[in-house]
Amino acid sequence: MLTGKLIRVGHSRNRLIPRYLDLTDRDCREIAEHLLEVYRTLPGRTRGEAEEEVIETIGDDPRQLIPQGLAKLLEDRCEFEVDSKIEPEELREKVFLAAAAARTGQRGFDRLEILNQVGEEIGLPLDVVDRGLFADLKSEQRLVKFDDCTVDQLLNRYNVALAQAILVRSTGVVVQVHGETPTRYRHLFRAIKFHRLICDIQPSGAEAYTLRLDGPLSLFSATQKYGLQLAFFLPTLLQCKRFELTATIRWGAQRKEKTFILNDRDGLKSPTVDYGEYVPKELQMFVESFRKSVAGWELSVEAEVVSLPSGYWTPDYRLVNLATGEFVRLEILGFWRRTDAEKLYRRLAKEHDGPFILAVSEQFNIDESLADEWGEHIYRFKRQPLPAEIVRLAEAQIRRRP
Repeated sequence: MLTGKLIRVGHSRNRLIPRYLDLTDRDCREIAEHLLEVYRTLPGRTRGEAEEEVIETIGDDPRQLIPQGLAKLLEDRCEFEVDSKIEPEELREKVFLAAAAARTGQRGFDRLEILNQVGEEIGLPLDVVDRGLFADLKSEQRLVKFDDCTVDQLLNRYNVALAQAILVRSTGVVVQVHGETPTRYRHLFRAIKFHRLICDIQPSGAEAYTLRLDGPLSLFSATQKYGLQLAFFLPTLLQCKRFELTATIRWGAQRKEKTFILNDRDGLKSPTVDYGEYVPKELQMFVESFRKSVAGWELSVEAEVVSLPSGYWTPDYRLVNLATGEFVRLEILGFWRRTDAEKLYRRLAKEHDGPFILAVSEQFNIDESLADEWGEHIYRFKRQPLPAEIVRLAEAQIRRRP
């Protein structure tokens, strides 16, 4: 993401206007291609050497915000590691002790002789010892991998990073999302939960929702961490086809209130893989098996977000009894942590007034006493839920209802 000094914006009354890059601009594309060529040659060199090479390429003029911003994003795609056969701290201790012993013995102090002596003791050549002595310094870390990309990907990543850097300074964000599929909405809402954002979700029409998120500057503490989480959420929102984001920003040294608006017409593309419409193979198989083997019940993708006093719940499916119209909500938990699954059950048992089933993988190792407490609300499976068992629990819950 871009740092504060690299942000490029204009102003129109109380609005912030990000200066996005034009992906068709020849100058921008030439700068991006040149920087990519430089970074492709850097693996194997130290961070200090890499920084010198980049400065030599783009210069250090603070007005060169575009190349510096692109270089920052390319640096984020680099993986550095400490290049030493032995822990540098341990190696320094051996070298310093050997040097101290040489002084105590009133012998002449020779750096290379000391390094060679230590190298012979630990079975490493002198040049490796010399290189590893301060290998844990940031400037001495070695670039081992560069995650390459295309010019278009880099320029688009710049635009997204610019929007993210602005959101980090927000006090509040309102997002309108329209016309998405249930699968997309569940992916969006779960991303909000995953990033632990403070959010109120309300329906605002047919297949439309309004999200009200607290900004980091509205909180009393942990603003930097929360701001980063809000920024990391943005790529998920960009995967939606129709949305509009309006953020209230505290801008500049005087923290003047500004407005930042972003919508699907701005053309920003999410740099992350789009899993919004992805359905795992196991769930596809479960749905197909259910529809082939179960009569009298319909299994459909849950279309609504269930509002609870403590927030919201996004179940996966709705099981509908075709004879009575009664339904049971179903969520299949495949990748949750055990503690999160337990919290979800307790929340639903306390706040949800309708029947529900949580299909839980046995990898959660939920103890028997808790499983008894869950009763007909839990179905434990090994590889894939069995439709007949899901229906058995659904029928049992419906019979118990008044």
